[in-house]
Amino acid sequence: MNQKTFLITGATSGIGFTLAKHCVDLGHNVIITGRDQSKLDRVSVALGVTGYLVDNADMGQIRWLGETLKSEGKVIDGVVLNAGIFYPDVFSETTPDAFDTTMTINTKGPFFTLQALLPSLAKPASVVFISSIAVTKSFEGCATYAASKAAFEAIVRVANMELANTEVRINIVRPGVTATEIQSKAGMTKEQEDSLFESLRATPLGRGLNSADHVGAIMYLLGDDSIALRNAVIEVEGGYLL
Repeated sequence: MNQKTFLITGATSGIGFTLAKHCVDLGHNVIITGRDQSKLDRVSVALGVTGYLVDNADMGQIRWLGETLKSEGKVIDGVVLNAGIFYPDVFSETTPDAFDTTMTINTKGPFFTLQALLPSLAKPASVVFISSIAVTKSFEGCATYAASKAAFEAIVRVANMELANTEVRINIVRPGVTATEIQSKAGMTKEQEDSLFESLRATPLGRGLNSADHVGAIMYLLGDDSIALRNAVIEVEGGYLL
């Protein structure tokens, strides 16, 4: 792959961080976003990348990002819409505020991020949305999370049609259960995490997933070899769904 410029949202930890490091190691130009300034600064310095403070829930920050990149003359070859949250919530107890928070960050955020970035996208440009196997596999406590990811996948189908004349293509990676900070942020104890990943030894892969397991699929979709793909879905789940 020739040197390209990639923007990765939510890249201060987890899959986004691992992907950003991989891209830097390959010699690509990388731009990242995060919603914690101190963490964003540390990661930006450590990786030698440009970081912008952008919270997926803040439409003003998202608009500012688009305007800033445009004014700086940045041309972006690929975007990875990775930023998102997972707060487990039992259906019968989910509050309107909790529902709105998840939908705002996981659906509205990437929608308007992509919209804001359109003036800076190259021709052609690749967009990869990091979704979840929760779109098709039911997990207790995941109704709102699953809905938020499925909603953006529906947006992807329409956006691929509407953006066809701009040479923007959008495809999807659905990670399976992956060891990142998402478990602790969701309130899981260390014992619960250990039990979860111990259960994944029964999958064909024989272990739980880590962030690096997703890099290959994302890089393929960002690269020129996927130029003919639109709305493709790659499930990286170690055989969990078999």
